[in-house]
Amino acid sequence: MKTPTLRLITVLALALSLTGCMYWIRAYQVYLQMNDFDRHFSVTAADEFTLHFKEPILFSKDFVSLSKLYASQDDLTADGRRWRYWFRKVDGNNNVIKPEVKFYSDLSFNKESRLIAWSFSSLFLAIAPAKFLEVSLRSIGGAEIDNDKKQLKANPALLEKIADDLPQKPSILAQLGEPFEIIDEPEQEIYIYRFLLETRHIEKGYEDRALNEVKITFDKKKQELIRMAGRFAGLKVSIDYRKFIDNSPNIAKTSGE
Repeated sequence: MKTPTLRLITVLALALSLTGCMYWIRAYQVYLQMNDFDRHFSVTAADEFTLHFKEPILFSKDFVSLSKLYASQDDLTADGRRWRYWFRKVDGNNNVIKPEVKFYSDLSFNKESRLIAWSFSSLFLAIAPAKFLEVSLRSIGGAEIDNDKKQLKANPALLEKIADDLPQKPSILAQLGEPFEIIDEPEQEIYIYRFLLETRHIEKGYEDRALNEVKITFDKKKQELIRMAGRFAGLKVSIDYRKFIDNSPNIAKTSGE
């Protein structure tokens, strides 16, 4: 893996080669903070999951620059502002399905417009359970940077393990309902859902980013959720849950905590 100095040189070269892309440098600074997760971040999880930024770096304008999308709601709060992004389940013609199946993602900013919290609603946690979401965020600290694709890929050797059960297919379908499409493979099934972002504005040429396709993969035999991949307001997320499971016989799995 590249040393922090070499990684910094690489990302600076990338950022400076792109006009007006100082947000990539700030995004890289957040990436470096992930190397000492508990010093720079905290997590709360109840009805929603929230990642708190103890030393805020990113600005609200960075998210518009990265995604080319604007939030569904922009509300004034005691600390600053809250942007809420609503995602609603749609059919093949992008019509909202009734009864509605929807979830939100919130970005909270302080009075200096810096990001202080990122939250996900309970429905999102059905496909990205809180424990797995937290450990996947922690794994970013050891992730490798793909400069061409502007992606982070976690190093499997550095992944934290958790002793927990994988979510079951029936419980997930009870919340998400019927998928748009099912891909049947020998050992797994891929359920595809389509969610449309409610947005106040989309920059010209990026209209397709409002439609978010979520792929949820189940193990056929065990009926367990094993992977989730999707794009949410321009942010690509892919989690292979099996990499986080501790299969040690000395650690009992627990559920319903």
